[in-house]
Amino acid sequence: MADVSTHELVPDHSVLDDAELEDVLAEYDIKKTDLPKIKRTDPGLPDEAEVGEVIKIERDSRTTDRAVVYRLVID
Repeated sequence: MADVSTHELVPDHSVLDDAELEDVLAEYDIKKTDLPKIKRTDPGLPDEAEVGEVIKIERDSRTTDRAVVYRLVID
């Protein structure tokens, strides 16, 4: 079976550390649970991502060069 996470069309996914997470939550003045969700079974997630962690997804964008979004990993 092919590893979907290495496909060229799958954007970069990375797990935020505690310091990065604090900065993101402070910047947007939100709680972690206010973030959009992503299932742990999503094939694009890194193997080390666990339920409750926040993922940073970086996509190519025609208007801003790179678009960054954040998702909370759920079960």
